[in-house]
Amino acid sequence: MSARPYVIDEMISAKEIAARIEALCRDIRHVFPADERLVVVGLLRGSFVFIADLVRELSDRDVEVDFLEASSYGDAMESSREVRILKDLRGKIEGRNVLVVEDIVDTGHTLNHVIHLLESRLPKQLRTIALLDKPSRREVDFRADYIGFEIPDEFVVGYGIDYAQGNRNLPFIGKVRFTGA
Repeated sequence: MSARPYVIDEMISAKEIAARIEALCRDIRHVFPADERLVVVGLLRGSFVFIADLVRELSDRDVEVDFLEASSYGDAMESSREVRILKDLRGKIEGRNVLVVEDIVDTGHTLNHVIHLLESRLPKQLRTIALLDKPSRREVDFRADYIGFEIPDEFVVGYGIDYAQGNRNLPFIGKVRFTGA
């Protein structure tokens, strides 16, 4: 195994993430009726850890989980701004309550594209939640309904978020610092 040409500095601890998810779920409970199933749509792949913790925190609700995979990055560090749907939902969302889960909102292109696509399918209610938000990078007028943490323009990994498919398994959010090695 070769050494990485970067180090990862912890930005947001696992404890901070857990506390924030608990608070976000309190807010979500006020919006979506307790007696109606909530369809949680995860945007793969970066949101899978966040989704798992969110739905466990919403264990007092009837929750269905589905996934959509959209890409504007590939293995690059910068968005291509061209959003491609790689995997669509398996279920129907027409007339249903839907919460779209994203790992990070950067330029806003991906989530904006996905929301327009899902709105065309006529859900009863459609809301968005992002673990991380980088408003300084926004290129489209989009803001998630719920935001875990606002962060500066740093390249981050961990808690499901990757760099070239690595580092998703870190229990925290870390800033990537290149060492030049």
